[in-house]
Amino acid sequence: MTPELKERIENLVKQNKILIFMKGTKLMPQCGFSNNVVQILNRMGVPYETVNVLEDWDIREGIKEYANWPTIPQVYINGEFIGGSDIMIELYNKGELQEMLEVALAS
Repeated sequence: MTPELKERIENLVKQNKILIFMKGTKLMPQCGFSNNVVQILNRMGVPYETVNVLEDWDIREGIKEYANWPTIPQVYINGEFIGGSDIMIELYNKGELQEMLEVALAS
């Protein structure tokens, strides 16, 4: 990964309290896993931003290296990599996601 790409990704992660690197957009997810994450965050009623990796090959490949995580979507809360669809579903079902989001939005 180039230093420029790493800086671009870091800036996106730092500038957004809740960010999803996903296939598609929050209005039109392009894969089921991305859709799962969008539906969870919509249900929780929190503001979040998305980056459509289908529009930027460098981001699509670079984010996998950045997080050392091979799949998309990738969710970041308060600058911290949380995981993908399965982890978000698990955190939501355990009731842990609500607290994480409240802490992030309060900071």
